[in-house]
Amino acid sequence: MKHLLIAALALSFGTSALADSGADSLTDWQQTLDEARGQTVCWNAWGGDARTNAFIAWVSDQTDAQYGVKVEQVKLSDTAEAVTRVISEKAAGRDHDGSIDIIWINGPNFLAMKKQGLLHGPFVASLPNAQYLDLGPTSAASVDFTVPVEGMESPWRLAKFVFTYDSVRVSDVPRTMADFVGWAADHPGGFTHPAPSNFMGATFLKQALIELAPDASVLQNPVSDDAYEIATAPLWDWYDALRPNMWRGGETLPENESIQQQMLNDGEVDISMSLDPASTAAAIAQGLLPETARVFVPEGGSIGNVSFVAIPYNAAHSAGAEVVANFLIAPETQAHMQNIDVLGSFSVLDPSKLDASAQATFAALPASDALPTLESLGPTLLEPHASWMTRLTKDWARRYTK
Repeated sequence: MKHLLIAALALSFGTSALADSGADSLTDWQQTLDEARGQTVCWNAWGGDARTNAFIAWVSDQTDAQYGVKVEQVKLSDTAEAVTRVISEKAAGRDHDGSIDIIWINGPNFLAMKKQGLLHGPFVASLPNAQYLDLGPTSAASVDFTVPVEGMESPWRLAKFVFTYDSVRVSDVPRTMADFVGWAADHPGGFTHPAPSNFMGATFLKQALIELAPDASVLQNPVSDDAYEIATAPLWDWYDALRPNMWRGGETLPENESIQQQMLNDGEVDISMSLDPASTAAAIAQGLLPETARVFVPEGGSIGNVSFVAIPYNAAHSAGAEVVANFLIAPETQAHMQNIDVLGSFSVLDPSKLDASAQATFAALPASDALPTLESLGPTLLEPHASWMTRLTKDWARRYTK
């Protein structure tokens, strides 16, 4: 009954949006709804988080009940798998009836698809629920790792880099990224990070790079040889000093954040990390972390970005994919997603665009001592241009793997 109520409320938001947007938009969107009915949308999405997978299953239930559109998740270990498949289909001349309808994507993968003309759209401005987004040219919903979105992908969840620690075992945490060197020396073996081949490990390196680079503004431009050498020199000096005091001397790294979180819970390390500020509170509720686990961020703030969904140029069910993208940014969907008992991801919507009823729904969401406020998370640092991450992770592998 609760799920049906949410679906009905989401439908009322969408209907209101259509009514406000004029007869032509109403007709166009109705055509999309008519075309989408009966479709099964193949959503390629990272499958490494059980709560996210459960949320996607819930989305399928809701869109099926509301619009006759089902969602089938293809669980990826790396989003590049989906990009490669679309590239292969284009090379084979499969310009229609593609195998992927929608992809959870951002950063280098979005840049690669955009450059190669592999995206459907622009479509975001035509979504009725886009009225709740800030689509200004410099907003987080309009820029992906410095690359203008230009309506080719739609936001659905907000990410911000955070660290987690057990406040009973550790009373002092690093105040800055530079402080990790001294902290690790005082707590030998107490720190590690996921391998940079995983996006979480890469984000850890980028967080340090932003703080340590002589001029962080260069990171907003495509990487060049000269800029790279100057910007990363302090990073590698810092990492060389940090690594000997890491867990197992930095010779072995956890594969992903879930494994590192388990290591924190087991007392094997003292700090873990996440791109979801609510993940600690959620893990406590699931019995995966002690109740004394807490979140911290460096004093200068942390990297933040928006997760998007994009539709390949040859999607077999592009209408259904647009319906799913629109459902994801309905206020009721975003509030359901932000609930720490569900997923806990902060909403991508602009609060100033929400009416009193929607604002009240967000205000009534459950709280937790382990759930940080937006204010306590500090400034949001811009992601470097996607080309920096690609080069940074390759360089790390060259320097530190055998």
